[in-house]
Formats: sequence, C-alpha cells, structure tokens
Amino acid sequence: MGDRERLGTAPLGRLMFELAVPTVLAQLINMLYNMVDRIYVGRIPGTGSLALAGLGVSFPIIMLVSAFSGLVGMGGAPQAAIRMGRKEYDEAERILGSGVVFLVLLAVTLSVIFQIWKTPILMMFGASEATVPYANQYLGIYLYGTISVQLALGLNQFITCQGFAKTGMVTVVIGAILNIILDPIMIYGLGMGVAGAALATIISQTVSAIWVVWFLCSKKSTIRIRRKNLKLDMEMLKPVILLGVSPFIMQSTECLVQLTFNTGMQTYGNDYYVGAMTILYSLSQLLFMPVQGIAQGGTPIISYNYGAGNKKRVKKAFYMLLRTTFLFTAVCAGMFVLFPRPFVSLFSSDPEILEIAAYGLRIYSFGFIIFGAQTACQQTFLALGEAKISMFIACLRKIILLVPLAIILPKLGMGTDGLFYAEPISDIISVCATVTLFFLNFNKILARVKTAPGQE
Repeated sequence: MGDRERLGTAPLGRLMFELAVPTVLAQLINMLYNMVDRIYVGRIPGTGSLALAGLGVSFPIIMLVSAFSGLVGMGGAPQAAIRMGRKEYDEAERILGSGVVFLVLLAVTLSVIFQIWKTPILMMFGASEATVPYANQYLGIYLYGTISVQLALGLNQFITCQGFAKTGMVTVVIGAILNIILDPIMIYGLGMGVAGAALATIISQTVSAIWVVWFLCSKKSTIRIRRKNLKLDMEMLKPVILLGVSPFIMQSTECLVQLTFNTGMQTYGNDYYVGAMTILYSLSQLLFMPVQGIAQGGTPIISYNYGAGNKKRVKKAFYMLLRTTFLFTAVCAGMFVLFPRPFVSLFSSDPEILEIAAYGLRIYSFGFIIFGAQTACQQTFLALGEAKISMFIACLRKIILLVPLAIILPKLGMGTDGLFYAEPISDIISVCATVTLFFLNFNKILARVKTAPGQE
C-alpha cells in the first residue's frame, strides 16, 4: 500500500505517526540548518562578533524570502491532496506544474529586488556601519540561491502531501548535513569567512532542490512535474495563492514580531533584556516547530480524505491530531512555566540574563499550554482548503493582537513586563477565537462534499 490508497485506508494512528515523525524531525533539522552558519561565523578569529551581528540582521530578510515558498508549498499541497482524494490526478499535476513556474518567477523577482536595495533594507533592519559589510556580503551571495530555496522549500510540500514524509525529510537532511560539512571547509579551510558561509548554504539548498525536482519527475511520485503543465495556469494558481497567504503571513510576520520585541526590550530595558528575549524566542521555536511538524503530518490525511468524501475519517483524523498537539504543548509549555531556569541556562551562563529570562519565560510561555488546540484547528482549515478563515487566523494572533499589545502594554506603565504579557494574552484570545470558529464551521465545510459510498 504505497501511495494512492494508503492515505485513505491505512490505520489512522500508525499512519499519522509515520507521517508526523519525519516531518517533526525535518522541522528540527531545518532549525539546526539555520543555526549552523551562526555557530561557525561567530567563531571567526578577530571578526566573529561583527560578522555574527551581520548575519543576524540578514535573517529577517532570509525568513521573508523563505516565506514566499509557502504561497505555493503550503497553499498548493493541500489543494493537490484534495484532488488526489477525488482521483483527479491530472488536476493535481496542473497545480504542481503551475506551482513550479510561479516559484521560479518569485525567485527571480525577489532576488533582483533585494540585490538592488539590500543595503538600505539591511540598515532598516538594524545593521550598522560596522556590520553592514558582513551583512551585504552574506546576503548578496545568498540571494543568488533564491531559486534553489524556493524550489526546495515550496516543492517539498508536494512530496509530503502524497504521504512520502520520509522522502520529504531526506530533502532537509541532505541540505543540513552538506551545510554542516561545507561550512568549516569554506569559512576556515578556504579562508572565505562570511562569503564561505553563504556559499555553503546555497550549494546545500541547490542539492536539496535538485533532489526534490528529481523525485517529483520520477515514477516514484504519484503526481509528477510534466512539461505540458509548466505554465502559469491562473485557474489552478488562484486558489493556491489564496490558501497560501495564511502560512505566508505566519512566516513573514516573524521578522516584524522580532523587531517589535527587540526594539521594546532595548527601549524599556537594556542589552540584557534583548539577550533574554532572544532566549525566549529560541525556546518558543523549539516548541512551535515540532508541534507544527505534527500538524503537517496530519494535513495530507485530512486533505486526501476530504477530497475522497470520507467525512468520518476526516473527523477521526482531526480529533486525533487535536489530542496529540494539545498534549504536546501542554506538557512542554507546562515544563517551561514550572522549571524555566534549566531551559534558559542552555543558552547563556550570564547571571543577569538568566534571571531576566527565567522570570520572563514563566509569563511568556503560559499561553503556549493551550496553543496545540489552535495549531490543530488552523492546520485543518488549511487542509480543507479554507483560505479566508486561515488568513484571518494568521493575521489575528500576530498582526491584530501580538504586535499592538507589545507596543501598547509597555506604554501603560508595564515596561518590559508588558512585552512578556503581550504573548500569553494574544495566545489565549487567539486560541479561543480559532477553536470557536473551527467548531462553528467544521460540519458546514464537510457538508459541502458528497459522502463517499459506504461511508454514511
């Protein structure tokens, strides 16, 4: 039971486990991928600190570039899986082919725009006269690999949506291992410094992209990239982009959130508070990335069976996903709240930073306890192709709630505490709103499709 029938017939618990574990590992490996350059660059003799700061101001731009891949990957993969569930494989391949062309056009456009205006953009993101040469050097080389980034990240979702989660994980593993090997060779061995780190990254991403394209062109893939479908088919792309806007907002607004919190901590605190905030953000990523991986593991099951009209299996898959994600965040965030110091001490030994971070983590992560419920509901909306609701939820937590609260609460006399409290307040409101929206709409959405024979 390899591809077409597995998502619709395999035992749910085992299937979700098989899909979720590689996806979670891929998320964790991807996080390591992003950290390796910083670890090596920070240890360059003499210039490591300035070079590391240069990389730091480059990463919000890199995150923004990566977010554009979600327009096609996270928007197109559920749409393709729904078509697969309906046995409309030609339609699924049209989505894939249009997605390839759109990703290439996005890559070229983004590369040109950021190459032309990279210096003023970097200065806006916090670069100084001392760090901007390193930021320019790293970003200038990285942008030449934009097409590889878009194809590797965007098209990998089309592999996972077919149920090939292990193959999707291999895409990330190939790039991460190659980057770890090439970084010290190019940075230290060849004496290329920051330029070596950037070159190692784009070589690694290019190899990942070649692997993804090869697989999707091979007979191993249920849906394939075919020459006849390599065109901008707006009939196929419109629903893809509308659905992809939600994950795009979720990813792209991370740079806005980081800027808001870092600026606030510097204004109402000092460099120690900025350092503490970096630790809190890193710990939140350690929580969010695995739970997002779990949710993404359930997405192809829900999408496929929704397209197949198997409503009973859709409901069963959702409730299994809800229990798993809720339990995960409740346990992990609960440990952050109860025992903050061991976690923050992983990142720093400075007593003052540790004190601030341990105090802040208890407040900052409180709302994460129930956040698994939002992840399950939001990812299911994506899996069902609900673009408008997904986009609203994506905007609600960060743009409508978190950023305004992070600006307003400190001004009300709460200072840095206002920044800490902004996170749980926005989380709790967002979770309640998302869960309410979900259960008001879930049965209505399922009622739109015809129940498959034998599934009444």
